[in-house]
Amino acid sequence: MSSELAAQAIREAGVCDGLDPVVNEVLTTIRLVDHHVHGVVRERMDDATLTRLLLGSDRPSTAAAAGFDTQAWLAIRRWCGPLLRAPAHVAPEDYLVARRAYERLIPIAQVLLPRAGLDRVIVDDGVGGVGVGGVGGSRLTSPAETGVLAGARASRVVRLEALAERLICGLADPAAWPDAFRAAVSADLAGDGPAVGFQTFLAHRANLDHDLARPGDDVVSDAAVRWAAAVRAAAPGEPPRLADETLRRFGIWTALDTGRPLQVQTGLAGSGADLRTADPLLLAGFLRATDERAPIVLLHAYPHQRSAGHLARTFPHVHLDVGPAVTDTGAASEAIVRESLELAPFSKVLFSSDARFVPELHLLGSWLFRRAMSRVLGDWVARGDWSRDDAERAARLVGSDNARRVYRVPVG
Repeated sequence: MSSELAAQAIREAGVCDGLDPVVNEVLTTIRLVDHHVHGVVRERMDDATLTRLLLGSDRPSTAAAAGFDTQAWLAIRRWCGPLLRAPAHVAPEDYLVARRAYERLIPIAQVLLPRAGLDRVIVDDGVGGVGVGGVGGSRLTSPAETGVLAGARASRVVRLEALAERLICGLADPAAWPDAFRAAVSADLAGDGPAVGFQTFLAHRANLDHDLARPGDDVVSDAAVRWAAAVRAAAPGEPPRLADETLRRFGIWTALDTGRPLQVQTGLAGSGADLRTADPLLLAGFLRATDERAPIVLLHAYPHQRSAGHLARTFPHVHLDVGPAVTDTGAASEAIVRESLELAPFSKVLFSSDARFVPELHLLGSWLFRRAMSRVLGDWVARGDWSRDDAERAARLVGSDNARRVYRVPVG
């Protein structure tokens, strides 16, 4: 779908409804760079799997208890229903009926992703073989396939934990881990489809209240030998899981040494996150120690977006996004976007959806972000606090230009 047709869909849906019509049109037509996103499930899914994946919980009972009473579900019925030939605010059960009927004709992803209006997707392809709801690995579209579905160019980031877990399974001599891991990182930055950055799932797998100092190679080798022994002793078929903090720290510093951006999961990073230790303020010492070595993106900082904004204005190499919180909070997302722009320089805030598995989330990540930005920026213009030029510049910085600079990706 061309950019004109995507803008037409956004315009016809009335997504951008802020107080200033010029700002609305800018946010209707801008082609976004989604700097952190995932693939979609290849096969059709039943209703129970869909509702579980939309909630993002690995507990079926949690999804059953929440039912359809979430902001995300209301947003889906409002915005995705009409695209699937159902009324806006269609009843939940009727939405599922319309979805099943439509998908018999054409995959839902082919309907929704092109209408998101994306110029580039930067895909985290590190979701393992299980994932939330048993989804992951080869069941998801690749970065290139996700880009084709969205009508966008595609890049990828490497999840350091996933890289380590692949490496430990095939490494003959675990004591050679430091050189082997450095070689694996270098390989991901070379060849066809090179990575444009790295990510650590820190707040989900561990927490941010850890010493993140660089470890020496000898200590790393010893840790790898211990982990390899634990992997060999594990039950057959049990996938390896990186839990060793020495190896995690080594991976982080190896990535930083490349000069490429490092995404650090913070805030609501997943169902396993502990919000008490997911505040990015806990990273202040680490950010000081990195000495502008590489760009660092505080990924999905909600509900700590003000803390992340403070760090972004304190350290020149620090950036942030609020990611899936925009979709999770639906009609309430305007407040989150507004708060993300309070302290952080506008050149430090990036758009991402963190959409995964379910194509509705890829559309909503874009449309709800556009809606919130049109309202926030339009309000400031209408009050006379900002000029239209200021608002347009901020919209383009956050929507696409900042990501292009940080990840060194061109236009188109």
